[in-house]
Amino acid sequence: METKQTGKLMRGVGGLYEVLLTGSSCRVPARARGELRHAGLSPLVGDEVEVLLTEKGDKTETFAAIERVLPRKNALIRPPFANLDVLFLAVAASHPTPDLSTLDKLLSIAEHEKIEPVLIIGKKDLDEEAAERLAALYRAAGFTVFVLSAKGGEGLSPLQAYIGENLIGKTAAFAGASGVGKSTLMNALFPDLLLETGEISRKIERGKHTTRRVELYPVPGLTDAFIADTPGFSMLDFVRFDFFPLSDLFDTMREFHPFAGACRYTKCTHTKEEGCAVLEAVRQGKIAPSRHQSYLLMYAALKDKHEWSRKK
Repeated sequence: METKQTGKLMRGVGGLYEVLLTGSSCRVPARARGELRHAGLSPLVGDEVEVLLTEKGDKTETFAAIERVLPRKNALIRPPFANLDVLFLAVAASHPTPDLSTLDKLLSIAEHEKIEPVLIIGKKDLDEEAAERLAALYRAAGFTVFVLSAKGGEGLSPLQAYIGENLIGKTAAFAGASGVGKSTLMNALFPDLLLETGEISRKIERGKHTTRRVELYPVPGLTDAFIADTPGFSMLDFVRFDFFPLSDLFDTMREFHPFAGACRYTKCTHTKEEGCAVLEAVRQGKIAPSRHQSYLLMYAALKDKHEWSRKK
């Protein structure tokens, strides 16, 4: 017997996928139809898909053929992943010292891809002053920020409360540079997922040791909330990673928004013009100099990138 249904792609290794059927806890193994491959469209973990279900004669197993990938909100190349709603960016207050230009680039990419970035500053116990300065900088820019300490789990409860209130119906992932304690943080936040993380379906056993594996896990106690297990997820590589148009850059800097249209010149680049409302806001301390410096670096990179060199 064959039936059509929709579902969410929960994991994928070597062309074999697992789909969580909509409105149930049932998961079925799946492969993509040849038509998708011929069209150059590879399903990604996180995709909403339409599948054709086929039951074996004894009805003990059901297999699915992925016939259609529903429209994506966004997509990543490394790790291969789609439809991310929230990105938790973990940085350390010290050891290693955060690279603000890289952090700001990630924030701008997330903003452009309609992903809500949440900043987590760890290792407060190593340098409390640095942690609070960093938190103040990004809170002033309009971001949600949590400051944590490894000693006694200080700051963990507010983050857990945020997840409980804001992750319902959404998919989230954690990213962070090596050494910031991302894995330890995820284990502390989602202890019930540890055993599941170590269990790999027999049908995709060959994926057990691969660092390219990506998997989604339902968050216990939350409806339609998922956390992505993405080994090696230290740097985002979105489709059109740093190739969004220069004209979109202003919109990725959320603290610039109140000054839109307030510059003397209509085509102000917010880099050096007289009468620029953004530059005046920097001088008045309404925009952090480091954030504007990151804007200048991204502006130069995007300005120098020709349209023909952008990823399609």
